[in-house]
Amino acid sequence: MAVPERAPDAFEVALAALRRKERATTELAAWLEKRGFGAGEVEAAIARLTEVGELDDERFARRYAEDKRELCGWGAKRIGQALRSRGIDTAVVEAALEVDSHGAQVGRASELLARRGQPLGGELERSRAFGFLARRGYPHEVAYEAIRLADQRKQG
Repeated sequence: MAVPERAPDAFEVALAALRRKERATTELAAWLEKRGFGAGEVEAAIARLTEVGELDDERFARRYAEDKRELCGWGAKRIGQALRSRGIDTAVVEAALEVDSHGAQVGRASELLARRGQPLGGELERSRAFGFLARRGYPHEVAYEAIRLADQRKQG
């Protein structure tokens, strides 16, 4: 006689999900709830995952910020908004963003403009470049400085 299989518990399901893709605590809790786990089960699984170090919002925020900076060219504002929308605490978001210096942001934004290959000589082109950087989440002062730097590189 075959022994019936037991359904995996919330911890096992969450652990498997985290092995496929890192998630923030709030995201993982919502993901588990969508799969029919009760609030108590979700809370217990989240607590256990946090305790064993599999779930860590600070680590998630740092890695997410690094990835978005390096792979997508996002600025601090856009990264911060995305992290907060994932339920990351404001203090944790600020800590993840503070490692990105003003100079590094200017350099990255300037490189984005260089890769774009658009001319920056006229007011219209500079305005478009500014809009491009603003949509990527770069603060105004970083965008202005990056445009000046990209323009100097083209001229020099």
